[in-house]
Amino acid sequence: MPTQFKERAIAVIVNNRPDVLARIAATFSARGFNIESISANITRDPAVTKIIITTLTTPDTIAKVIKQLNRLVDVLEAKRLRRPDAVRREMIIARIPRTKERQAAIREIVETRGGKVVNEQSDATILEFTGDKEELEEILTGLEALGMEDFARTGVIALERGRS
Repeated sequence: MPTQFKERAIAVIVNNRPDVLARIAATFSARGFNIESISANITRDPAVTKIIITTLTTPDTIAKVIKQLNRLVDVLEAKRLRRPDAVRREMIIARIPRTKERQAAIREIVETRGGKVVNEQSDATILEFTGDKEELEEILTGLEALGMEDFARTGVIALERGRS
């Protein structure tokens, strides 16, 4: 049976100190894995940071990476976030040239895809969308058809369902 490389997510709770993120990245690098996305921010406790990392790997390898992460000094906890047990979201903001011809199409994609207009200038409109990876890929295709000039995308953020 072939090994299944899939995107897998890890939540890492760490002490909010310099070089912690670098040591976490080095753990992935040492195993030859690329970090596909990363999102980090302080928790309600400013001394603690939560990091969400996605990478393409196998189930066995992700378990080994998590074990190594849990050995790092400033890592309080590292655990896998499995798809059925966690909600994953990303956000994009995109700049679309503003023309009279595009206004109706911009309004339509915002309304049908749950987007939001976050800034309007005479020459461009900036839109915001949240969703899972597949939803955002579809939205980006639609925005490209509208002449999207530029976009920025967050890393994956995720939470386990229910209380954990």
